[in-house]
Amino acid sequence: PPLRRLSHSLLAHYQKGTRPVRDWRTTTNVAIDLMVYAILSVDEKNQVLTTYVWYRQHWTDEFLRWDPERFDNLTQISLPVESIWVPDILINEFVDVGKSPHVPYVYVSHHGEVQNLKPIQVMTACSLDIYNFPFDVQNCSLTFTSWLHHIRDINLSLWRQPELVKFDRSVFMNQGEWELLYVLSRFQEFSVKSSDSYAEMKFYVVIRRRPLFYTVSLLLPSIFLMVMDIVGFYLPPNSGERVSFKITLLLGYSVFLIIVSDTLPATAVGTPLIGIYFVVCMALLVISLTETILIVRLVHKQDLQPHVPEWVKRLLLERATVLLCIRDRNKFSQSRTQSSDISRQAENDSTAKLNQYGCEDPRERETVGGAGPTLASAGQAEGSLLLHGVLREITAIRQFLEKREEFRDVAREWLQVGYVLDVLLFRAYLAAVLAYTITLGTLWSVWRDA
Repeated sequence: PPLRRLSHSLLAHYQKGTRPVRDWRTTTNVAIDLMVYAILSVDEKNQVLTTYVWYRQHWTDEFLRWDPERFDNLTQISLPVESIWVPDILINEFVDVGKSPHVPYVYVSHHGEVQNLKPIQVMTACSLDIYNFPFDVQNCSLTFTSWLHHIRDINLSLWRQPELVKFDRSVFMNQGEWELLYVLSRFQEFSVKSSDSYAEMKFYVVIRRRPLFYTVSLLLPSIFLMVMDIVGFYLPPNSGERVSFKITLLLGYSVFLIIVSDTLPATAVGTPLIGIYFVVCMALLVISLTETILIVRLVHKQDLQPHVPEWVKRLLLERATVLLCIRDRNKFSQSRTQSSDISRQAENDSTAKLNQYGCEDPRERETVGGAGPTLASAGQAEGSLLLHGVLREITAIRQFLEKREEFRDVAREWLQVGYVLDVLLFRAYLAAVLAYTITLGTLWSVWRDA
């Protein structure tokens, strides 16, 4: 048959250990092509990219030519790859052999053109930048070069035009985590310490991570917890529920960070920006809890505490209320006056009632009615002593009530100070969160445009 006769004719005296040129000065031009089929994995910790590519080689073998008319017009034949010469083109970034399927044949045309098409699972070293995770774009290079032959023996070129290689996504499986943007190609010569130059063909595989999964599982829960922390400021400052609420949020955020720690990429050279974002959010929660503890401690003053200093009143109850546009700031200046008026009115009412029931001085009674009988005087003196005892008890009760009203007045003043200070710190905290959010949004927009 023609196939067997042609195969025997080509390989009978073929020497695969020699570069297939009749003149040793002739350079063997190898045209290569690359098509990315899938992005299998990206190992940020070990800085390894695993891809599955379709690799094609094309060169001319001067000893594999024939006349088609002698072999029944046969213009193309497949030969075992182990039986012919194959250029020693490797990938410089190789870190492992991988699990590439073995293709045992190559196509040879009657002009001596050899086509070697094979799929390769490529495990290559790549400098992965995870600072913008999960909105990162990675650029990994695949450098094809001859390991032994210099450029005078083997030269490299592109099989197709660079524009066709750049935007060719016809065979790419784009249902995974990574999206193929484009594949850049560049030819260059490489030499070490004035030695012979080697031809290199670089392919830059530019991929982008799809951030939807990480946005839903990482960013949104963190944003929700921060929103709940801001809403927690609307709880009354004199209520102990705010402290427990803030502690619960902080505990929940800590558990959330433990859960997502395995999701974040880890490298020895840097930390992703989202990790810094989580740390800052944790710091903001701690600051919020500290502010809440201070406010609760301020509004829960114990007894026997002094009044609010005058400079604090002027600074917080007068100027800060105007600056913060607090609507009910007038009641701050009226509360203490009203409490003192109530105390003074109660004292006048008690004195009037005592005088109404005849609680006068016994000496006055003696001056007015000195001509009465001795027995009546003795009864009046006993009644007067009894009334004096009642008066002392009532006076002690009144002093106790006045003291308690004074304590309440002091507590009310500290509560007012705590309320204004809480509004001031809340707005400062809210401004810090907004500035932090705007900064992150601006940086993300700049990186996305870049």
